[in-house]
Amino acid sequence: MAEMDTRTPRERYRTQVRAEIKEHAWEQIATTGATALSLNAIAKHMGMSGPALYRYYASRDELITELIRDAYRSLADTLHSASLAGADLTVLAHAVRGWALAHPQRYLLIYGTPVPGYHAPDAITLISSEIMAILLDACAALPSDSPATPFDAHLADHRDWADGHPAPPAVLHRALSFWTRLHGVLSLELAGHFTGMGFDPALLFAAELDDLSAHRGDGGPGD
Repeated sequence: MAEMDTRTPRERYRTQVRAEIKEHAWEQIATTGATALSLNAIAKHMGMSGPALYRYYASRDELITELIRDAYRSLADTLHSASLAGADLTVLAHAVRGWALAHPQRYLLIYGTPVPGYHAPDAITLISSEIMAILLDACAALPSDSPATPFDAHLADHRDWADGHPAPPAVLHRALSFWTRLHGVLSLELAGHFTGMGFDPALLFAAELDDLSAHRGDGGPGD
């Protein structure tokens, strides 16, 4: 049985308007970028006055925070679903790429150029930590007999970013290698830098996955 909506008509209307504002914000980000996001432009597009829109979002930063939170939550939920279905690291990586291609503006907002002067609140940091925890769990499940590296030793004492995850330094290293290299490929693809180069970015992404798996699993050249 569907849960009854106990909100008042005013509350439902407010939720609807806020959702519409966010949709217009995403459209604006797609054409002009997050740094040019303008609440007054959104208000004009919606046939509202600037002061009227500010009753729904008190500031540009508040709107950006909600957009970033939505983007991180969407990606985290995608990876949670894949993980619960038994996805390994490779499947999770392809899930990230699939999400990014389906939502390029959301991806670039959270992994592209930071918005000048903006600082994410702790609630958003917690969601990004969920994503990293899923990646760390998947990396920990992979077999590895790689010798320790100087960076492994460094990570033994520099692991705050892992938010208390018990993974050993070698797993932290593997996770960072996957995260940085795969985001590098995705960022270039979504920004259009592969356009006209004549190769399939999906195959490059898969090749990077294969290379990372081999190098961190058998003591190969990546160690």
